Amino acid sequence: MTLSAAQAQAAHRLVSLGSMTNELGELFGRGGHEVALVGGWVRDAMLGRGDDDVDLTTSARPEQTAHILQGWADTVWTVGQAFGTIAARKGSRTLEVTTYRTEAYEPGSRKPDVRYGNSLEDDLRRRDFTINAMALRIPQEEFVDPFGGLADLAAGVLRTPGTPQESFSDDPLRMMRAARFTSQLGFTVDPDVLAAMTEMAERITIVSAERVREELSRLLLSAHPRAGLELMVRTGLAEYVLPELPALQLEIDEHHRHKDVYQHSLTVLEQAVAMEGRIGDGDPDLVVRLAALLHDIGKPRTRRFESSGGVSFHHHEVVGARMARRRLTALRYPKHVVEDVAHLTELHLRFHGYAAGEWTDSAVRRYVRDAGPLLSRLHVLTRADSTTRNRRKAAALQGSYGDLEARIAELADKEELDSMRPDLDGNAIMSILGIPPGPQVGQAYRYLLDLRLESGPLGEEKAREALVTWWEQHGSA
Repeated sequence: MTLSAAQAQAAHRLVSLGSMTNELGELFGRGGHEVALVGGWVRDAMLGRGDDDVDLTTSARPEQTAHILQGWADTVWTVGQAFGTIAARKGSRTLEVTTYRTEAYEPGSRKPDVRYGNSLEDDLRRRDFTINAMALRIPQEEFVDPFGGLADLAAGVLRTPGTPQESFSDDPLRMMRAARFTSQLGFTVDPDVLAAMTEMAERITIVSAERVREELSRLLLSAHPRAGLELMVRTGLAEYVLPELPALQLEIDEHHRHKDVYQHSLTVLEQAVAMEGRIGDGDPDLVVRLAALLHDIGKPRTRRFESSGGVSFHHHEVVGARMARRRLTALRYPKHVVEDVAHLTELHLRFHGYAAGEWTDSAVRRYVRDAGPLLSRLHVLTRADSTTRNRRKAAALQGSYGDLEARIAELADKEELDSMRPDLDGNAIMSILGIPPGPQVGQAYRYLLDLRLESGPLGEEKAREALVTWWEQHGSA
């Protein structure tokens, strides 16, 4: 992309804002304040991307900004006022207006010290990368680029306005952002930035888990997450954020009897991304991507060199599920995300026990029951996990899984697999057996559910007979 092309794209985006920028510029100007479009909005405008969210910076203090926006915007929010930010909505657009500021972490602190600045140039100097340190003064439409951000944007390079050491000292999360932008924008990092990330990786530990989690999620949900993850591993950043990932770099023995689990996991992630159209509306799916990345993290702990010369990883799916649960909990992921990823990790090998295609109806029912609402995600993870270089074997695995999905669809039509329940509910069990609520009802319910999984729908009469027989032999004792 040439500089002139980038500027033309930005001009087109600016026109799309219509009179809003002129109105804002005049409102702030009448109060004696500067205001400028800045940061991600300007960057994305140059790339011909973006949405209705607009970032601005101003010389006005937050209380002055709130006063100016009241009456002009449809809604004004002051929840970020302590950090210098006032948010507003005007029509379909959301605006965030932040006072010129500088911010830095004190050694060992998890919260940045925010101070207001006095000039646009100083505000741009404290930003993470040069591509985010460009601004457009309004209403003058004066382009401000003191650190060469436009040239770096055209070259696809991530540099910092000052030295990367200063930038990453001010906010260590910027190292995670560098990894995210490599995945999101397809950029490379400047050699000085790469060296600083490697040198300062441990400093990420002073950033709160919640902020780290948000950047990791944005990276994973980007178009090409592999690039950012590889950068995290290369610089040592992953050792402090997701240490289970670099631990997958198991050495390959001289006979190449097992594959590189690290590269395999990244390939599974890429293949899962390519298959997300099979899930819901096809949007990026965080649970599937996390599961694809973490599904084999139990292998280093379960690796055994067999006397025959082979390598085994027995029960790595069970160990991996526990490890995934611990790591995602430490990163403060919501409980439902943690449990879904752990459950998929535990189930990801289930299909391979039946890869030859010998699936009984009972096995199909149990597969569906155990996957529950994660079934479509399990389909994607299992298919993505077939990464063998043997094309014939890969095609056979995909064909076998296609057969399984067809069997599931066939049984679903006949038996309502999505709502699999025993033929008798708890009330019917108590009525037939003449027992009160209690553990015995649960035992009887589980017996009937297992019978349903094994034999399919029985109908109420046969289920009653089976229940009475079971009760006479086991339950009444």
